[in-house]
Amino acid sequence: MKNLFLINFLFIIIISCQEKPSEKILKEKKKEFVWEGANIYFLLTDRFNNGDATNDVNFERTKTPGKLRGFEGGDLKGITQKIKEGYFTKLGINAIWMTPIVEQIHDATDEGTGITYAYHGYWAKDWTAIDPNFGTKEDLKELVETAHKNGIRVLLDAVINHTGPVTEKDPVWPSDWVRTSPKCEYNNYENTTSCTLVENLPDIKTDSNENVALPPQLVAKWKAEGRYEQELKELEAFFERTGHPKAPRFYIMKWLTDYITEFGIDGYRVDTVKHTEEYVWQEFKNECDYAFAEFKKNNPEKVLDENEFYLVGEVYNYVISNGKAFDFGDKKVNYFDKAFNSLINFEIKWNAKQMVAKDVFQKYDSLLNSELKGYGVLNYMTSHDDGQPFDKERQNPYKTATMLLLTPGTSQVHYGDESARSLTIDGTIGDATLRSMMNWEDINNLDDTKKILTHWQTLGQFRANHPAVGAGKHQVISEENGLVFSRVYNHDQVIIGIDMFESAINIDVSSIFKDGDLLKDTYSNQEVVVKSGKVDFISKFSIVLLEKI
Repeated sequence: MKNLFLINFLFIIIISCQEKPSEKILKEKKKEFVWEGANIYFLLTDRFNNGDATNDVNFERTKTPGKLRGFEGGDLKGITQKIKEGYFTKLGINAIWMTPIVEQIHDATDEGTGITYAYHGYWAKDWTAIDPNFGTKEDLKELVETAHKNGIRVLLDAVINHTGPVTEKDPVWPSDWVRTSPKCEYNNYENTTSCTLVENLPDIKTDSNENVALPPQLVAKWKAEGRYEQELKELEAFFERTGHPKAPRFYIMKWLTDYITEFGIDGYRVDTVKHTEEYVWQEFKNECDYAFAEFKKNNPEKVLDENEFYLVGEVYNYVISNGKAFDFGDKKVNYFDKAFNSLINFEIKWNAKQMVAKDVFQKYDSLLNSELKGYGVLNYMTSHDDGQPFDKERQNPYKTATMLLLTPGTSQVHYGDESARSLTIDGTIGDATLRSMMNWEDINNLDDTKKILTHWQTLGQFRANHPAVGAGKHQVISEENGLVFSRVYNHDQVIIGIDMFESAINIDVSSIFKDGDLLKDTYSNQEVVVKSGKVDFISKFSIVLLEKI
């Protein structure tokens, strides 16, 4: 009996010393993520994928719109479906930014481009509700949780500058909330901020510190939905905690930060930044940071990492060449300090056309490590509202990927960049031509599209696996047979070659790797050993992506 006890005791000790599966997973090296090197996928919620056809029509939105100016059916469930299928992971995407999902105006309007519904999400009616065309709060919860399980962050789109247009079904908000004139002229600071962007787009009085009552249409709506008392209770708690006046901008900040505390979103892309006073964004950052800290405190099991809440601003026509400054003509404004982690960079598409890759990479490396050190830029080649994309006719999808994904900074893949989705749609007016439904049929059926997608996937995965690609220090190694350079971020080190014009690859890697190191060229999927400070191998491709195994 004594021997049996001893045997059992030893067995328990042995078992207890063995790693449990969960413990083993925790000990595995976690893939490092930094926003400065992230690969963000931007999509129009309505145009990406229709996961639930039952929510395609709501609020009697049945007028015949102009081409691509009505709801097409895309929704939150459709995005979640593609996350589950692994589409984003295969593309090397580690963050998704989707257009606003809050409840939009119920009616349509005509801005001179045909009858238009708020399919794009930028015409808010109620910030506290999700538009049923996009889905439900349960759908958003599932999307965020599914994304996080797959190592993907979620950015929503924040609009504080304006409400939706006025229609028969969507009356104008009270005059202490919005101004309806004058229209912006965009030639100085004042007539860019204290004005309406276009006709019939009421401008929120973000400059006001006056206490205002809730708009009566919201009060009536919430009462009809049975949630007025709860919304009022939450607002009172917010204003008591913050000490903010009950001014228009703070109501909206409360409503937007609720999506952080309730769903655990990871960041906001902020719309129309330069049309709103700069101190507003400093206030917004403070509230976002507080909400994110509260979410992490209350949901420790859902915390992905120690990254802060991410704010990227759309300061239309901001360019990296200007450093932290945006020039209104009569005033320069710094939107970075105390506000944004990053701004969208409207320059990269021109740099990629007018400069050789070496000069583009060196320029961005220099600026991000000097004037913009500690901050970032979000580079894009295509957008939903930029009528001059890098490759309008989709003739250079390979170069688009190479320049976007290998240039220092955060990258923004616009939905369909990776599949050469057409940006020229017959019968459309204005920016609608940029906003067609995602071309899933091409991806599934066309060999040329599949090849393009493979290129984007290979570069994207390499970028996602190595924060050094976007956030690392850039150093040219050679220009002899193409451009060869290194990127180093902390302990992450890679060597990349582009425009290689000899099949016999011979690269000096001694600045990064040592003799005997086993490397992999991810692009050709070959393993090579460093000998005499070099790697030698045959590749049929013009790109080399070297990483240590």
